[in-house]
Amino acid sequence: MQVLLLKEPRDGASGPDPYIKELASHGLSATLIPVLSFKFVSLNTLSDKLFQPEKHGGLIFTSPRAVEAVKICLEAEERREEWDRSVKEKWNAKSVYVVGKATAALVRNLGLNPLGEDTGTAEILSRVIIEREDTNIPPLFFPCGSIKREVLPSALRENGMPLETLTVYQTAEHPDLDKNLKNYFTVQSASAFVT
Repeated sequence: MQVLLLKEPRDGASGPDPYIKELASHGLSATLIPVLSFKFVSLNTLSDKLFQPEKHGGLIFTSPRAVEAVKICLEAEERREEWDRSVKEKWNAKSVYVVGKATAALVRNLGLNPLGEDTGTAEILSRVIIEREDTNIPPLFFPCGSIKREVLPSALRENGMPLETLTVYQTAEHPDLDKNLKNYFTVQSASAFVT
């Protein structure tokens, strides 16, 4: 039996996608077709904010894409050197919150110490932040996507927690989605006649 997975490939994963691997262990053949694409935006503003940690009470990352945007900002050698020399330690003196193990791993790759990787959802992370932080801190900085859910920002604001959000990536349909789906179904139709 053939299974079609409409999802993004796992970021930074070595070997086959875990879903494909699991399906194969049950004798199923799977094809993965990505459905989304991401465009990074506001990177100059993001870079400026990253290099002014004194203006923020901490960082919040709820997606691997937001961390990827930070990584792009650090690609210039002089920026990376400044980051490694002093800026990351200034952020590490504050709280750096994350949702999920994948996001936490990427944050560690930036040299930052994540908190909350076991929370699993923005709702649970917001409770952790509210319990840990004082409302008198400078705003927490939250680089995010264009279609983020409002769970975390709403919970923090309702509890008087200062927050500054910045959209750093936009989500859209993958440009090759139609073509990839047509190719997949053409191959499936052809193989149905062969068997």
